[in-house]
Amino acid sequence: MTPSTASPWNGPLSLLAVPAIVALDLNAKAWARGTLIEGVPIEITSFFTLALGFNRGVAFGLMNGAGVAFVACVTIVITLVFGFLWWRETNPFVRFGLAMTLGGALANLADRLQRGEVTDFLDVYAAGFHWPTFNLADAALTLGVMILLVASARRPSHFRDMSENEA
Repeated sequence: MTPSTASPWNGPLSLLAVPAIVALDLNAKAWARGTLIEGVPIEITSFFTLALGFNRGVAFGLMNGAGVAFVACVTIVITLVFGFLWWRETNPFVRFGLAMTLGGALANLADRLQRGEVTDFLDVYAAGFHWPTFNLADAALTLGVMILLVASARRPSHFRDMSENEA
């Protein structure tokens, strides 16, 4: 099935996730910057706090000293690749994973371009492990990648199909 023969709801419904994630994330970040004080965490539960922080790099602070322009360019290239993959994909589950990833990437890109850094404010602890502070866009990105990993594990391998045909 090509993108043109896919269900008419496949594209539009999954793409609705992109602006929804961007709007929700940017509003949550604005709330966090206006409400929280950097260095003063607010404990919600024993495993979850709200802690304002800022990330000049990408995931987990990678490329922290690379500069806003370079990080923005890398993000734009990655976003274009995922957009192209979304456009070519026909599986609604995979398309939704790609849309979640796109929404998260675009929300963080918008924050980075507007402020020069990404606002983080969600802090999770579990079993002595402290996850790096993140935001809703990061959560959408992570969920999107998890969906893509599950989908790729469920797809038959092209190489497996080729070797079975040769036998």
